[in-house]
Amino acid sequence: MKFLIISHALHKTKDDAIFSYAPYVREMNIWLKYVDKVEIIAPLVSDNISEIDLCYQHNNLSLTQIPSIGFTSIPKIIRSLFKLPVILYQIFKACKKADHIHLRCPGNIGLLGCLVQIFFPYKIKTAKYAGNWDPNAKQPLSYRFQKWILSNTFLTKNMQVLVYGEWHNQTKNIKPFFTASYFNSEKEKPLERDYSGSLKFVFVGSLVAGKRPLLAIQIAEALYKQGKSVHLDMYGDGALKADLQDYISKSNLETMVRIHGNQSKEVIKEAIKQAHFSILASKSEGWPKAIAEAMFFGVISISTSVSCVPYMLDFGNRGILIEPDLNKALEVINHTLEDEIALRNMSNAASKWSQEYTLDVFESDISKLIHGL
Repeated sequence: MKFLIISHALHKTKDDAIFSYAPYVREMNIWLKYVDKVEIIAPLVSDNISEIDLCYQHNNLSLTQIPSIGFTSIPKIIRSLFKLPVILYQIFKACKKADHIHLRCPGNIGLLGCLVQIFFPYKIKTAKYAGNWDPNAKQPLSYRFQKWILSNTFLTKNMQVLVYGEWHNQTKNIKPFFTASYFNSEKEKPLERDYSGSLKFVFVGSLVAGKRPLLAIQIAEALYKQGKSVHLDMYGDGALKADLQDYISKSNLETMVRIHGNQSKEVIKEAIKQAHFSILASKSEGWPKAIAEAMFFGVISISTSVSCVPYMLDFGNRGILIEPDLNKALEVINHTLEDEIALRNMSNAASKWSQEYTLDVFESDISKLIHGL
């Protein structure tokens, strides 16, 4: 089977190996176990390989480089419009040769793939929509357009669209799906945590405005000022790192808040296992792996009600749902901290639910999708 991946993810090469964002590649390597030949259409950059990059694992794999595009400013729009014919031609040519077309959405390249796939109604196709599928979410026009094309069974034929969460009134090709991080063999009984003493918090995610890392720090800071013993470890990197470090320094929080930067999966896993709570107050999400991974080990997630997060946290029974407002968030968190039995029940419920979504189950489902079952 000739398997085509159309993606906006930035790719890198080193010693004949192809790298990209580790969580995405880790998932794709599972798909690639079941195919004979792979072609990737994606932008290529010359950046150095970093801690958050991983290489594809396949013996017959090629990368077709296309230019990256963007529409956030007038100059970028003009440059991108000139690039579109070349990109569309490359995608069309690759789709013509492929047996299975796989789109990674949402994204500008995924949008072009959505348009081109219309001309191949009889080919087997899948799309992974890794963003927020909530029909009522406020999103950019390009995201809503992609969702409309993928849901339109007249334009989009012979395709299964994998989305996060279960939503009402969806077309027959929309399939609720998930993302996994751990195997069945990694299941373990959660620690018996003491919620009356020192509390360990973790933040795992990019240090960007959309993840609201400052709010995570401010929540920990406010709890500390209330007299609670609190420690927050932050894992990730991004544009806000310097500003966050400056805030920590000016607020004299160095002893209770640490930014560790990008770390390996193993380092983060060990940090999660020792934590009481995970904070991720995002503006938007797809299936936030940081939450699912924390829940796997009985960590109670503190998160905003975006995308399928309320479903993941069983609307407050498996985690703590907060508003993106410090005072309102503190009110909910402090109320929850008053009942240690409820916290233990929440921890156990989180672990029991998340441990149903393992890589073993994920791989089984992927295999069925590849073979059209």
